[in-house]
Amino acid sequence: MSRSAHPAGPRHGDVLPEGHYAAPPADLNVLDEKVWARTVERDEEGEVRIGGVGVRALAEEFGTPAYFLDETDFRARCRAWREAFGADADVFYAGKAFLSRAVVRWLTEEGLNLDVCSGGELSTALVGGMPAGRIAFHGNNKSAAEIERAVEAGVGRIVVDSFEEIERVAAAARTAGVRQGVQIRVTVGVEAHTHEFIATAHEDQKFGLSLAGGTAAEAVRRALAEDSLELLGLHSHIGSQIFDMSGFEVSARRVVALLAQVRDEHGVELAEIDLGGGLGIAYTSEDDPQGPAEIAKALREIVGRECEVARLAVPRISVEPGRAIVGPTAFTLYRVGTIKPLPGLRTYVSVDGGMSDNIRTALYDAEYSVALASRRSDAPPMLARVVGKHCESGDIVVRDAYLPADTGPGDLIAVPATGAYCRSMASNYNHTPRPPVVAVADGRAGAIVRRETEEDLLRLDVG
Repeated sequence: MSRSAHPAGPRHGDVLPEGHYAAPPADLNVLDEKVWARTVERDEEGEVRIGGVGVRALAEEFGTPAYFLDETDFRARCRAWREAFGADADVFYAGKAFLSRAVVRWLTEEGLNLDVCSGGELSTALVGGMPAGRIAFHGNNKSAAEIERAVEAGVGRIVVDSFEEIERVAAAARTAGVRQGVQIRVTVGVEAHTHEFIATAHEDQKFGLSLAGGTAAEAVRRALAEDSLELLGLHSHIGSQIFDMSGFEVSARRVVALLAQVRDEHGVELAEIDLGGGLGIAYTSEDDPQGPAEIAKALREIVGRECEVARLAVPRISVEPGRAIVGPTAFTLYRVGTIKPLPGLRTYVSVDGGMSDNIRTALYDAEYSVALASRRSDAPPMLARVVGKHCESGDIVVRDAYLPADTGPGDLIAVPATGAYCRSMASNYNHTPRPPVVAVADGRAGAIVRRETEEDLLRLDVG
């Protein structure tokens, strides 16, 4: 059985049950390059550094907890995805993973497009300087105001998710006097091998228009009938944190079958197919994700093969990596507060953050790695559970990992692969201000999202 294929959780994967632990690593000081951002290393004294800056100096300047993002790594991953898919395909960064004005600027400079799914994400994209024509607007229940703003801003495509949205987007486009590009989100009936909360293409869930019963075909018919809409193609997204490409193969086959049906019934060959995102990353050393070049090659072969069978021209492919770009580029730095050994079980290591800055462990049973970051240690390994400071027994950051037995109060520990969803899903639970996001590159560090303060929280409390 495997501990590596499904760090999102055990609901749909064969994983070892609670109480079965991997052997400790031979050297707790080694940082696995699969898990950590590319400029992260230990210096001669054993301190972890990112972008040439040590964690002790970062903690002194920015405090803890804090997310530290490797800008060099982020930009390199953007380029790798763009180069893997080439000029005849589109890469849309999924903004829900993590979005800020600085990230929008980096994406624009590196030639990627941007996928947003709320009015707030759209605002950030526009203020950050992303050309509106390179923005795709997602969401299963976009408000009329959000749709109107997107149309007026000139977003390149709106991914419609219901019959009502077809009507709303068409009406907004008529009012604005434009022809709005749209895609139909199709539910393909593929249950991705991942946690049930992030599998998004099986029939019984909120996203998309089902192929079953002709619902998606009817959506295509309605979109083609609207003069104010330009139907660009079809969209499918099967889930998140996926390593196995077989789900994409089934999805592509079913989407291409609908393309052929549209050609036969309406005489139109739709020009685009968006296969979504959801590609997995390494949260632990056991994980083995594919790289952008491998993914691009596999998706091109899958779509090409299915189109050849259906006697269709190969449509322009687009993908939406979010986690796969930003996830590995950041770690969260914590300061240890208390140590609580439970003889015969494990040692609880309490830190100054928790489920307010990383809800994924509590929500998805997600697995993470952890390392003592402020110094080197030759102490033997101890089985540890890293927990937060919140009033919940489920406030767990790293469920089971090994730390040096001399880890103690005041030490800095780092949890890698927290660039995606941790800050995006962060909360103010227990009235806890959210941590900053600090970009580090070439020996310089600067906050791109500042730390919240208690004054920020009280400013919203009108009394």
